[in-house]
Amino acid sequence: MQVFIFSFFLFYVVLLFVIMWITSKKADNKTYFTGNRKSPWFVVAYGMIGSSLSGVTFMSVPGDVYSTQFTYFGVVLGYILGYLVIGCLLLPLYYKLNVTSVYEYLGTRIGKEAHKTGSVLFFISRLLGSALRMYLVIFVLQVFVFDGWHIPIWLTSVVMIAIILLYTFRGGLKTVVWTDLLQTTFLLGALVITIVVIMKNMGGSFSEVWQLMSTAGKDGGDCRLLFNTDWRNNSFFLKQIIGGMFITIAMTGLDQDMMQKNLSCKSLKDAQRNMLSFTSILVVVNVLFLMLGGMLLAFAQKNGIDLANMPTDRIYPEIAFKYLGKAGALVFVFGLISAGFSSADGTFTALTTTVCYDILRIEKRYATEAQQTKIRRVVHLLISMLFLTVIIIASAHHNDALIRIIFMVASYTYGPLLGMFIFGMFTKREIAARRRWLVPVIAVLIPTLCYVLSSHSQQWLCGYKFGYELLIVNGMLVFGSLMAISKRALQEEKIELKS
Repeated sequence: MQVFIFSFFLFYVVLLFVIMWITSKKADNKTYFTGNRKSPWFVVAYGMIGSSLSGVTFMSVPGDVYSTQFTYFGVVLGYILGYLVIGCLLLPLYYKLNVTSVYEYLGTRIGKEAHKTGSVLFFISRLLGSALRMYLVIFVLQVFVFDGWHIPIWLTSVVMIAIILLYTFRGGLKTVVWTDLLQTTFLLGALVITIVVIMKNMGGSFSEVWQLMSTAGKDGGDCRLLFNTDWRNNSFFLKQIIGGMFITIAMTGLDQDMMQKNLSCKSLKDAQRNMLSFTSILVVVNVLFLMLGGMLLAFAQKNGIDLANMPTDRIYPEIAFKYLGKAGALVFVFGLISAGFSSADGTFTALTTTVCYDILRIEKRYATEAQQTKIRRVVHLLISMLFLTVIIIASAHHNDALIRIIFMVASYTYGPLLGMFIFGMFTKREIAARRRWLVPVIAVLIPTLCYVLSSHSQQWLCGYKFGYELLIVNGMLVFGSLMAISKRALQEEKIELKS
């Protein structure tokens, strides 16, 4: 089995490097950072599916059906609303300003302190979040594949990160756009083939599988429940929809990794077409993942597989490797690798862009293309080393609590970004230069306050549990704090005096 999987893995890597070789011809810094703004919108739309579905999503969405039923569909509905906001409000703003990094807007509107704060928040969030997501991909592959060959996890990690580093090093964003096309195809192929294999193993009757789902959930419950109506529960359907909307706005619209690909399109109109197409495909894909989760539970019930003490993230790989034969194991591995690579490669490029444009300001400090290229390559290499460092540290201290904490910390960083962008876009107030040092202070204090609030919400708020909506609370508190330290724009004051 291991030899079979490894052979296909080598074939997959060769395909990535062929794409790299084609897309990196005559590549320069514009190619790396913006894809020369010539990316076909339909290629970007399709490829972004893989970027948005990380390896964690690939495993956790089907697995979570066991405990949360189909209630994740509320989040998917929120995604639709969020992407509409991005297409109608944020994309026109970014294209109007012709930005390379989306955090340049914060510098233009609020000041350099906000610009630096936004870029640092993104850097920390993406580095930790993406590295941990990639680590979980590596961990699963290690347990089910490489441990059988007695290969240490640190070596597996080095090889995986080296592959991503090498195929993104020259072509940057242009290469990522086209490799994501390949990786999304493998990911969706794995999803569809797994569904087909399960159906075949269960006799091919969807009606029978659907009926089994009615008692396949946790404690024999119906896993097909779409909307939770308990307002105190963190999966309450209104929380899911509103939270999903703001998560999309913050973690896609205000995220350099995701928006950099949109900004590589030829025009605003193409970018909006991309967003609309991407949203439509993503909804269908998430519905398929939920259906896969239900089918896995039905399969487990029919075959007497005990899921009670199994972590939900292990349900999909456990069934794929032990019960679905070579075909099931193979497609799972390639779906997982594709999800991991498509999430990490864009992160390498986005973090390099953030450091080069937002922190080092290479376009202003270095006059020649050669100097800028040298700095960009050094930054790219250093980021890959940081990425690898986080993965190796996580592997040495692996436990579910550590991973949840790091993901939680990463998610909190988007609240200040949301608050700063709302302040910039929907008010005309200004923050005096002598008070701008408070911006990074607010960006640290408010998420800390939100953590305390979330930790004690059940005691303080009559059993209420925060879900995705905590991001909104975080953003609104940052917005209110910025309002408190700001003043009306001078132009407004002059108009008022004249009247």
